[in-house]
Amino acid sequence: MSFPAFLYDQRIRTLPYPTGSYENKTVVITGSNVGLGKEAARHFARLGASTLILAVRNLEKGDAAKKDIEQSTNCAKDVIQVWQLDMTNYDSVQKFAARTEKDLKRVDIFIANAGVARTSFSKAEDNELTITVNVVSTFLLALLMIPKLKETSKKFNTRPTLSITSSEVHSRTTLPEKSAPDGEIFHTLNDESKADMYSRYPVSKLLEVFGVRAIAERYPASSLPVTINCLNPGLCHSELARDAGWRLWLLKLLFARTTEYGSRTLVHAASQGPGSHGKYLSNCEISQPSPFVLSDEGKKTQDRVWDELVTKLEAIKPGITSNL
Repeated sequence: MSFPAFLYDQRIRTLPYPTGSYENKTVVITGSNVGLGKEAARHFARLGASTLILAVRNLEKGDAAKKDIEQSTNCAKDVIQVWQLDMTNYDSVQKFAARTEKDLKRVDIFIANAGVARTSFSKAEDNELTITVNVVSTFLLALLMIPKLKETSKKFNTRPTLSITSSEVHSRTTLPEKSAPDGEIFHTLNDESKADMYSRYPVSKLLEVFGVRAIAERYPASSLPVTINCLNPGLCHSELARDAGWRLWLLKLLFARTTEYGSRTLVHAASQGPGSHGKYLSNCEISQPSPFVLSDEGKKTQDRVWDELVTKLEAIKPGITSNL
């Protein structure tokens, strides 16, 4: 994206204010105690969601977000629930998914919004932390949620949506690690001696776009009763920059959207039908991902990434890809 286009999107473009009714709908949002997730939750509460799950790592902060949303929307006290979810821990991800299966009658909207932007290398589970949270745990949770979403579709004659919060910054990388031998992209990403942590967040967002597109190619809307898409909220004021260094902090200071304004893109993407399956949405409309994603080389890289990701997910939870 050119700088004039970026400036137009950030400063001039108008995003629609969320409207409509979510009565009788159950909405789950990860990373929702602060930032975009919290503001999206506020919109869903305002628009009448019957059950709203704030999936958070810190329950105290989640409870504070719940009270704030209740006060600002006057929603009923039994609408919002705060559930614990630690995306750095595969066991926590699996326990959260099991709880949704057990305790929720339905799930109509699932927004995988939790993410991190780190400039220092550290590990969580079997990967560099950014890759664990933004990619592996995100798709682990997504695939674990598919059975509940399918069940909701069948029982209530509806089409649930699973949206992943990605980013425009996926266009700022062509994944240098693609030069790794077959089956070694994730292994290369986990090599601290070779890690470019200033490009790690864009790389993680590119991998998310690849994952969503790969699922849709293999499981089109005609065969999967769940819409899966990804979205770009734009550069927004949020907690994301707390670990990302001064460059992102300065960029946000100059050009960022308000958190509420960016959250409109989450509500929009999660409310789209099968026409958005496998798509990348930006500024509340279906958009094209980066030229690299659309290139022949990008397609080959996407297939390699998906094959490796499936191998990782199957090692964590055998049989998980059969959920699709």
